[in-house]
Amino acid sequence: MKVLLVNGSPHENGTTWAGLDEIARTLEAEDIKAEIFWIGTDPVGGCIGCGACEGTGRCAFGGIVNEFLDKAEKADGFVFGAPVHYAGPAGNMKAFMDRVFYAGGHCFRLKPGACIAAARRAGVVTTVDDLNKYLTISEMPVVSSTYWNMVFGFDAKQARQDAEGMLTMRNIGRNMAYLLKCMEAAKAAGIEKPGEEPRVWTHFIR
Repeated sequence: MKVLLVNGSPHENGTTWAGLDEIARTLEAEDIKAEIFWIGTDPVGGCIGCGACEGTGRCAFGGIVNEFLDKAEKADGFVFGAPVHYAGPAGNMKAFMDRVFYAGGHCFRLKPGACIAAARRAGVVTTVDDLNKYLTISEMPVVSSTYWNMVFGFDAKQARQDAEGMLTMRNIGRNMAYLLKCMEAAKAAGIEKPGEEPRVWTHFIR
């Protein structure tokens, strides 16, 4: 089993990475493979709703989004991490999430997911709330912890000193590992995944 952890910070080894790394090391200790995927610093354009991804499962604009989706199809769980910029997720991460979930929604159904936010001081709650919506619209079991999924610090060194934040990250890792093992046991016992009904779209007009 493998979990993909997405680092949505422009700083590859910053505060967001510190939180994700704590989760990754906890997962590895539970015999779950973990890979941190950095979205980099190149601008990530937002989704334009062109619909070209229908039938292909890949974004027409390619790049880092499709690179991630190639890995996402084979992953069993996900952790999405973003730094706080102006009380919300960093712009690149927001655009990345829009395109990833629009084009590759099939990669996430019934796979456990968690979202974390990192900040010097404030905005973490709204950021986690924003990110979690991608999970809940995609039928993903949301992995929780013993506090809101956040870590504080100006840099990775300070984040490591956030004892409660690091504990929260480790608990995400342990809870993710437990849920993945439960799902593996259910599969071995012959318990099938829930079926899907055809999608219905209701448009609200005057």
